[in-house]
Amino acid sequence: MKAIVYKKYGPPEVLQLKEMEKPVPKEHEILIKIMATTVTAADIRARSFTVPRSVVLPARLALGIRKPKKAILGAELAGEVEAVGRNVKKFKAGDLVFAASLENFGTYAEYICLQEDGPVSIKPASITFEEAAAIPIGARTALYFLQRANVRKGQKVLVYGASGSVGSYAVQIARHLGAEVDAVCSGQNLEWVKSLGAGRVLDYRSGNLPVADGAYDLIFEAVNKSSFKDCMKWLKKGGTYINVTEPLPSAQMLWAKWKGGTKILLSRNAPETPEALDYLGEMAAAGKLKVKIDRSYRLDEIVDAHRYVDGGHKKGNVAVVVSRDLIDPGPDASSFD
Repeated sequence: MKAIVYKKYGPPEVLQLKEMEKPVPKEHEILIKIMATTVTAADIRARSFTVPRSVVLPARLALGIRKPKKAILGAELAGEVEAVGRNVKKFKAGDLVFAASLENFGTYAEYICLQEDGPVSIKPASITFEEAAAIPIGARTALYFLQRANVRKGQKVLVYGASGSVGSYAVQIARHLGAEVDAVCSGQNLEWVKSLGAGRVLDYRSGNLPVADGAYDLIFEAVNKSSFKDCMKWLKKGGTYINVTEPLPSAQMLWAKWKGGTKILLSRNAPETPEALDYLGEMAAAGKLKVKIDRSYRLDEIVDAHRYVDGGHKKGNVAVVVSRDLIDPGPDASSFD
């Protein structure tokens, strides 16, 4: 099978297309023919080893001290089950699925074996493979943090960085959970973010944002570009501050938690569960979760895809088409032409 591998950390050019042995499913595994995957922030960080200083040592142990432990990147996918292990009960050959693989990566390839009881779910028929592949990481991250914060009807939420993958999902999921949502993003994305359900959408480049003191029950920081001081001014006393990119609390955060009772939720990998994907799949099937594909690349264009995401201006998600063998039953099958 064809796969994208990397043997050292560095720029996008370290990614190379290689022929590798096709995997064989074990007794509780399913073999998935990958139709589409994505370029996520996790892929970028693992490829370039750009992680916060505070987590350099654990990151080295997890990813590889001198060179990558896992040669194939890629953390999410959509595809077709081609074969199953002898004891698999949940899936059968021919099932169309989407799945997360952040723990072990491996989706920058034509095939992958995953545990049947892992984060794998049936793909909604109403969306394309590219769209389905872009749900398991960004949407699952947003869902995990919003559920931990117990977002509910009557609350007011501000999402900072609302035009990226996690941020755009956070807007929609918070609305789905009943909250009133305002958003901050770049000026060219204002109307699109508003179409996701945000009430008020603000341009972060406008300088001092017109946000009232104590206006929000929860602030969701998706890109780590807001001022924590401003966020504490906008947040209600005892409110919740979420930052999905910052792994450790600053002194300001610890002080806000101790003095004001602010709940602080920081970056951690959202648990990979099939239940989360089932939930998100149902939202997508019902038209309550929109997936934005900014650009699509072929597998052999992976270097260009990483260069684009490295630029830091993607809108929503960047997809990678791995196989064209299966006609996508979704409404935008022409995107595979």
